[in-house]
Amino acid sequence: MRVIVIGSYSEADRARFREAAAPADLHFADRIDSVVDMLGETDGVVGSVPGELLERAPKLRWVHSPAAGVNKDLSPQMLASDVVLTSSAGNGGIPLAEHAMMLMLMLDRSALRWIEAQRRHEWDRFTHGELNGKTVGIVGLGNAGSDLALKAKAFHMRVLGLRRRTNLPVEHVDRLYGRDELAEFLPECDFVVVTAPQTPGTAGMFDRAAFAAMKPSAYFICISRGGIADDDALLEALRNGEIAGAGLDAHGVEPLPPESPFWDLPNVIVTPHNGATTDGTARRGRDIVAENLRRFVRGEPLMNIVDKTAGY
Repeated sequence: MRVIVIGSYSEADRARFREAAAPADLHFADRIDSVVDMLGETDGVVGSVPGELLERAPKLRWVHSPAAGVNKDLSPQMLASDVVLTSSAGNGGIPLAEHAMMLMLMLDRSALRWIEAQRRHEWDRFTHGELNGKTVGIVGLGNAGSDLALKAKAFHMRVLGLRRRTNLPVEHVDRLYGRDELAEFLPECDFVVVTAPQTPGTAGMFDRAAFAAMKPSAYFICISRGGIADDDALLEALRNGEIAGAGLDAHGVEPLPPESPFWDLPNVIVTPHNGATTDGTARRGRDIVAENLRRFVRGEPLMNIVDKTAGY
């Protein structure tokens, strides 16, 4: 059995992966295009495999994405194949939830005003908000969304959730809404936080009608993937006062172009898709790789199998 591991890993990580995958032949490469000739005899790949290369890998049974989101891995060829796709979902849930809390606190307390005052050396005291007693609506209740619910409860917030499946309760969530209840969900929220993956079902779900349904005092926060909000609709809502502001770590176009109006809006905080860039995220991702290598070689059920139809 041969497994190719794509990416830059330390010698300690490589030794750990070899141990987990023993007795399989484990081959390391920095880029997939450097091992194309090996794909014909390869059973598994840790890393992304472009769709046009799948036909070069007739023995391939498993691909593991080192990322939590698998949008770029779901090529038409992958969707049509029997290859099992797994992801590193869960590796960044904790820091993403922390990032969402940071953005909620900064927006609610007008923290940018303090930052500007500090630059001017001005003592600018003002009455600001507090999260206590406010309602956060979480769109998507995977790892990041579930951890955010726990953290929001620690701030004494009311927590609502919106997800595709509503038949199972979620801990720390006061009420669940289905995707078809978005219009009822949004007016309840002081903060709307998107932690859902971008899929055919979520792409563009925040359109003009969605932002019009939010409170004028509410904030929109996106920490998962751009494209879930229509950028033109979001800009219009921010400029017209339909919503109070936004915290954006995920953007429709990345990197966010220098000429994007989002940079200069006074009620927007922009971060560069950086919320989960932590040592802990990388460590948890390596843990998932090692465990799935062990399981694959032994024929055991894999972690984080992606539903290709659903997109996550």
